[in-house]
Amino acid sequence: MKTRFKMREVQPQGYQFLMDLDKYLDSTGMSKIERELIKIRASQINGCAYCMNHHIQDAIRYGENPKRIYVLSAWREAINWFSEEEQTILALTEEVTLIANHGVSDEV
Repeated sequence: MKTRFKMREVQPQGYQFLMDLDKYLDSTGMSKIERELIKIRASQINGCAYCMNHHIQDAIRYGENPKRIYVLSAWREAINWFSEEEQTILALTEEVTLIANHGVSDEV
């Protein structure tokens, strides 16, 4: 796996924004596992092996079942593996990650 640039050093303000966002999300009702599912799915779409590896390790550390991670990229076919709330989170994650393609649909 190729080493990526260190955002903390290259863009410290951008990195701090991400850390602040993560702190904010701690104060919401979203679980750590849900947040990691978002990060894993967005990383799959973006093709970032470094990020996938990092967030998969975190998800497993938080108690996520590795079998769900195995099928995450095909979650629509494995809907019995994900709650209705998780399906909504994953659909929104995909639309936001690919927002330049078509925006966010009214349905989602």
